[in-house]
Amino acid sequence: MSKKFTAGGSIFADETVLYEDYMPESLPEREVELDRIHEALEPITRGAAPHNTFVYGKTGQGKTVAVEHKLRQLEEFASTQDDLNLTTIHYNCAQDTSTYQVAVNLVDDLTGDRPWGHDKRTVFQSLYEALQDIGGTVIIVLDEIDSIGTDDDILYELPRARKNGHIEDMWVRVIGISNDFDFRDNLSPKVKDTLCDEEIHFPPYDANQLTPILRRRAKKAFQTEGKNTLSDDVIPHCAALAAQDRGSARQAIRYLYKAGEIASSRDQDIVRREHVVEAEEILERKSIEKGIRDLTTQDHLALASVVQLEKDGETPARTRVVYAQYKDIANNAGANQIAMRRVRDHLQELEMVGVLQSHGRQTGVRGGPHYVWELDADLGVTLEVIKEIDRIADAMGLADFG
Repeated sequence: MSKKFTAGGSIFADETVLYEDYMPESLPEREVELDRIHEALEPITRGAAPHNTFVYGKTGQGKTVAVEHKLRQLEEFASTQDDLNLTTIHYNCAQDTSTYQVAVNLVDDLTGDRPWGHDKRTVFQSLYEALQDIGGTVIIVLDEIDSIGTDDDILYELPRARKNGHIEDMWVRVIGISNDFDFRDNLSPKVKDTLCDEEIHFPPYDANQLTPILRRRAKKAFQTEGKNTLSDDVIPHCAALAAQDRGSARQAIRYLYKAGEIASSRDQDIVRREHVVEAEEILERKSIEKGIRDLTTQDHLALASVVQLEKDGETPARTRVVYAQYKDIANNAGANQIAMRRVRDHLQELEMVGVLQSHGRQTGVRGGPHYVWELDADLGVTLEVIKEIDRIADAMGLADFG
């Protein structure tokens, strides 16, 4: 008999505090980084312009929350000052791949007009006019700015808008937030010189930091009156798993939430360590499935090559070794073979979606640098997902893999 909906439950008190969009009241584990953001913004309190700032670190490190936290404090302060006209604009670039798209969408957000089809200079002129209409000091937060790749002109244009005569008697400052370390390194020299007045790195959380973060969330999320809803080892195990993997608070919270859902779905009164173990397995599979679901055939072949080498204990493997394995699997699959350079491009794309990882290595004095590749996901789960891609599974001989 299928389940029936019932009111409430014995596990959760307020599970919304485990949602990704929940805004915590404080970030005690990020006091150093908060102080750095504060110092970058503080000149506005003295009648000057805040600093352009670049904030970077892996996902789930509290970058966006910290920036929003400090900007909210600054807005509260500005509201008490008669001579301080402050406007903050938050824009997420995740769906954009170019400066042009970001500029068009900013114009749309500010004016309701969407100047698609106009040349870039005209779009920027519309953006400058919209900013001039706002006046005062405008701080633009560009989250996930690494999505635009090397087309980074907007990170030069906006911070220099006043100096270049596009706006008058006002300030525009930019806070760029990136999950990609390489993006910072690959910024054009003019952008580095302009944007990176302040660079703030958010390092991965360790287990000692993740544990109190989870305890604060759990105190609000789970039923606690008169009973223990979480066994003592649940939060430490969630923290340890996340710390060992990505050092991500978001990941640790997901483990805790999913473990609670598993216990609740089984009408159990206590979340235990075994629920966390099961939650980690479920979320790992979902992550891998998401990473490879929409890949092309050549992406699948490149991934299968590294997976086969990992399965045989031959990773990390150089690109030429991966390519030799690729040719065997492509031949078995009856697929077109592409050049090693293009396979390397596909390997890099797989790294971007979090399925593979690479490491730079040096080969002697004359050999120069090269890259080696290995899986960045659980081998068993990845093989199970690949088994569902019949053509690749048959080429790898996975039909009998248990």
